[in-house]
Amino acid sequence: MWKRLCPAIGRAELLERAEFASGADRAKNRKSLNAELNAALRAKTSEEWISILNAAGVPCGPIYSMDQVFADPQVQHIHAAAEVKHPALGEIRLVNQAVGLSRTPATMASATPEIGQHTDEILAEAGYSAAEIANLRNSSVV
Repeated sequence: MWKRLCPAIGRAELLERAEFASGADRAKNRKSLNAELNAALRAKTSEEWISILNAAGVPCGPIYSMDQVFADPQVQHIHAAAEVKHPALGEIRLVNQAVGLSRTPATMASATPEIGQHTDEILAEAGYSAAEIANLRNSSVV
């Protein structure tokens, strides 16, 4: 990828520099390499670089803010987001199940529970009585 990246960003001479010759060299000299790359990458917009780098065979994509993530056409196409009802926040979008299985499809049933939301149910399943659970709450154990 390094050999495709440098010419694509107009910095083929970086391939000849000893401090960037190997992956280990680039890691050791990361600060100066980042400075060189950042200087080159300032010349175009993210959209331009994505097109250029993908054409050169350098995998890349945008870095999104959260609102942009769910608006991305690919995210929408693969149903990577699911809407759920949160008890405090209302309707929210979350990252959906990562794998879609045909025989056992997954669904997003609910938002992540609030801290302690299911404590009473879990303690009851573990054999605690309602009085014991109330005592644990009154004693600030839970």
